[in-house]
Order: sequence, then C-alpha cells, then structure tokens
Amino acid sequence: MAKIRPLRFARPPRELVKEVSAYPYDIVNTEEAAKLVAGNPLSFLHVTKSQIDLPPDTDQYSQSVYDLARQKLCGFFEEGVLKRDAEPCFYVYCQKMAGHTQCGLVAGVSVDDFEAGLVKAHESTLQEKLEDRTRHIEIVEAQTGPIFLTYRHSEKFDGFVGEVKKRPPVYDFETPDGILHTVWQISSTGEIEFVERQFENVDSIYIADGHHRAASAVNVARKHREKSGAGRWPGDFVFSVLFPDNALNINAYNRAVKDLNGLDRAGFLGKVADIFNVTESIQGKSPANLHQFGMYLDGKWYLLEVPASTLSGRDAVGSLDTSLLQECILAPVLGIADPRTDRRIRFIGGSRGTAELERLVDSGEFAVAFNLYPTTISQIMEVADEGKIMPPKSTWFEPKLRDGIFVHILK
Repeated sequence: MAKIRPLRFARPPRELVKEVSAYPYDIVNTEEAAKLVAGNPLSFLHVTKSQIDLPPDTDQYSQSVYDLARQKLCGFFEEGVLKRDAEPCFYVYCQKMAGHTQCGLVAGVSVDDFEAGLVKAHESTLQEKLEDRTRHIEIVEAQTGPIFLTYRHSEKFDGFVGEVKKRPPVYDFETPDGILHTVWQISSTGEIEFVERQFENVDSIYIADGHHRAASAVNVARKHREKSGAGRWPGDFVFSVLFPDNALNINAYNRAVKDLNGLDRAGFLGKVADIFNVTESIQGKSPANLHQFGMYLDGKWYLLEVPASTLSGRDAVGSLDTSLLQECILAPVLGIADPRTDRRIRFIGGSRGTAELERLVDSGEFAVAFNLYPTTISQIMEVADEGKIMPPKSTWFEPKLRDGIFVHILK
C-alpha cells in the first residue's frame, strides 16, 4: 500500500513559469549552467546550482554555495517569482518531446514507503553527492527537484488522468529544447481522496531517476525525527512525479573509451570476436534488440551479438547489456576495471545519437565507442524487485523533469 499525499507546493505565476523552469542540477555542469542562465535572473538554476553566481574558483560544496541557494530562494518569494498554493494539491504534469508524451502525478510519497522498501531503487549512490543534496535540502529548507518514479499502470487511473487533461491547464509552455510542458491541478476533496485510494492498491514503486535526491530527502527526514521527535512535518513526504510504466521513454547510455589498452586495431577486433559474434555493418549504429551492440572503430560500424552460451545462467543484473559489455569487453580487454572512476571512459546519453559517438572517435580523442540497446522498464523492475543494483549509467530517461515548476517547502 503506497501512501501518497497532495502537497502545498510553491510555484511560479503562469506568466513566469517558462523563465523559471530549468534543467535538473545534475545533468549540466557549472559552465553549462552559467551559459543557460545568461540574461535570465529567474532561472531556478540560481537556486539548484548557485555556484554560478559565485567566483569561478568557488568549491561547489562550500557553505557559501548553500547559503546563496537559500538566499536566492527567499528572494524569489519576496519578488513574487514563487507563490505558495493555498491548499495541498495534486497535479498532472505532461511532457511532449518528438512525438512521445508522458504524463505523471505530482505528489508527495511517504518517507516510510522509501524506508520500508516499497519504493525500490536500482542504482547505488555516491557519498559526496548524497551529502551535497542533503545539505542543500537542510539549508534551503526545501526539496527543489522531484524524484522521477514509476509504477505498474492502472487503466482506471489512466482514465482518470485522461479526464483531468480535458480541463484548462494551469501551465502550458514550450522550453528552448523543444519540449512541451503542460500541467493540470487536482484540488477537489473528492478527487484527492480518489487519487490516494488508487495508490493504496500499488504495492511497488520504482525510482526511475533521482536516486541521490531520494536518499537525501530520506536522510533529512530521518535526522529531523531524531532531533524533533514524531509529529507531522512536510518533509515526511518526498516531492515526486509518478509515471505509469507504459508512458516512459528510456534511451541507452552509451560508452566511449579513449584508447585500446595497448592493442592495435586488428588485435582488439580479434579479442572482441573471441567473445561476441562480429559483423561489419552500418546497421550496428542502432542495435535492434537486447544483447546487441553497435561498435564504432576507425571509421567503421560493427554489429556485436552476444552468443546464447554467454547469456546462459545469468541473473537479472548479469543479463543487462551494460553488465555484459563491462564484464566481456570493458574490463578484460580495455582495462576499465571501475567505470565510476576510470577517466578513460565517457558515458553519453542516448539522446545525443550515434553522430556524437562518431564525432568523439573521429576527433581522435577516443578510440572506440559502443552504442547499446536501451534497458527496458521490465528489466529495471526485475532488478529492483530482487533488491539488486544495476551497473552505473544503465538508463537514460528523457525528457527530464524540469526544476522550478514546483518546490516543496519544508516549513
């Protein structure tokens, strides 16, 4: 039984939402963020990545960064850039990108559900990033970005969302990246109770994206309970957007490696052919099925296919293409023992396309690139249900949820 609740969000007036909305803090670096906010003092990146407004040599984890984030958020309230809803509400948030539309429920999910394992993770977290977001939430006193969650869809609830979408939206705008964002409010007592009841029938929710945000929100709630004792507090519910599993768009997370680990082209191809079935083929650019890889090497595309014998006996994690590539080529052939720390490897979100892989290799900066078939939502759920963890950079969800459309204030 999932416990979700409407939240009393802070959000921009309709006429400002396009300027305020921003990419999530963790998909742009400081330099990219600074360029994105040029000429736009209302961008929410001033809150989520406040080091852009400090000297370039500022440590991104310094106290001044968190203090400035709090100051910026307070300033947004003083200037009317953000206003608090009078009462707790749910929202339906839809995004449309290149013909794909995904609609999710904006809500608070109980911290208890995260701690009890009803909300399931499939990625591990890094301590430095976890501490960063924990401090950000504590000092700013807000959850500034949502957790991207998914659940097994319900035709009854999908039908309800369809009816909500027939109403006039509270927001309807297009961001510079060509994504359409539309939001509808759910505020009546009857509809709120209906939504809550529908999720009481959901026995598992899955983190699609935002593992560090989720873990940090739980950390803050746990620390608050230890300090203040039991009692109602806004942070007991985690700001989330819940999407049905049949609405998600998952892209591959591709890889490029700087060198061939001392091998020449022929020697490397020979070792790969000892492991996979290799065909020189332009079709390798876009693998058509799981357990196929496109490999770009020396101006040519190759299609790599995993033999059935290699797949035999593998569990949910071992049968992932990211695991197969790591265990069969990246580690033993290319010497990438730990992809989290090895600087010879780069991860490329699948939305950038094969042209980016070709560019990296053709530039001479990288020697070889691998184009993967996207991990499926059923694979994600299977791994999470088994309580296991995927290799790093196994999924790339797009479109990304925008920050700044909703803010969950913890006071």
